[in-house]
Amino acid sequence: MATSLPALPNSRTEPDGSAVIRVLSYNIRSLRDDTDALARVITACAPDLVLLQEAPRLFRWRKKITRLAAASDLVLLSGGGTAAGPALLCSLRATVERTEDVLLPLTPGEHRRGLATAVVRVGGARLGVLSTHLSLRPDERHEQAGLLLDQLAALGVEHAVAGGDLNERPGGRTFRRLGDGLRDCWTAAPWGGEYTFPATGPDRRIDAVFVTEGVEVLGCGVPLGLPGVAEDDLRAATDHLPVLTALRVPATT
Repeated sequence: MATSLPALPNSRTEPDGSAVIRVLSYNIRSLRDDTDALARVITACAPDLVLLQEAPRLFRWRKKITRLAAASDLVLLSGGGTAAGPALLCSLRATVERTEDVLLPLTPGEHRRGLATAVVRVGGARLGVLSTHLSLRPDERHEQAGLLLDQLAALGVEHAVAGGDLNERPGGRTFRRLGDGLRDCWTAAPWGGEYTFPATGPDRRIDAVFVTEGVEVLGCGVPLGLPGVAEDDLRAATDHLPVLTALRVPATT
């Protein structure tokens, strides 16, 4: 049984305009599991931004994601079918500047991959946001990481957060490539659990959240023991465990 976690900072806007935000990254396996448990987990984490992977992308996909967002007191920001699976949800605290869904090059015989991206303002802070689900193939995965970094830079913002299902453990060359350009939030400020897969007996970390320099990481990890997050719900919601991160984003000058 998980013990209670140290308190993770709540969302707030600081007097100088900087924003403390919570970001949740979560592979939801196309909503094929217990969607009520999934909504309870997301709601208990109280995120400002949710980076989804394996969101529904076929028949009535937008309606399905919108229903999950509403059940979690959030709204659909971007992605889903138009990004081949990655999607972004946000709270009403975020003001949306723009969104863009990007399809990555298709390797014959492999699943189509994409990126869901947005630029938002929270308090006095301006933030780029990106969700991704990288390939199972090592060579394709490594190439996609480079495209992810290029797309993040193309957002044209000083501060950004990116996360998703990397299909690779720390130490792999794709993970290292992302870590060369960004900071791995778990390494910067570990909090909660480390391993994210499989949900019924996690033994590896293949899901991660990264930030650009200048964003302060206040805590990052699997929210085992977070008040309101039941272990039964984590096991029933999907086959991955979520990664919850608290960040302080400086005010835009």
